[in-house]
Amino acid sequence: QVQLVESGGGLVQPGGSLRLSCAASGSIVSINAMAWYRQAPGKQREFVAHSPSGGSANYAGSVKGRFTLSLESGKNTVYLQMNSLKPEDTAVYYCKANVNAFSSGRYYNANDYWGQGTQVTVSS
Repeated sequence: QVQLVESGGGLVQPGGSLRLSCAASGSIVSINAMAWYRQAPGKQREFVAHSPSGGSANYAGSVKGRFTLSLESGKNTVYLQMNSLKPEDTAVYYCKANVNAFSSGRYYNANDYWGQGTQVTVSS
């Protein structure tokens, strides 16, 4: 019904920047919110940032002031601008969207969908 595709990950030196993108497509009626999570090796997936459509973003304390989430509603796309990257930011970053969808004659309200993840490695 709904697909999320992330891009923009890669290898960057400490102090560098990356911009992640996540585009949602499929049987979308509207998007309620989009968010970023990450999972480092051997750790649980953790919250990074979240924004409701038309609202203000909120951030995990570990990234506040360094990361910026922006939502381009017209393109069903969310971005994560990551500055001043640290080695501890190394993880697979996942996009999540809370979506209202319509498919095969049925409404699917406020379901969560996840992308496949994109690797971010911060290392010298």
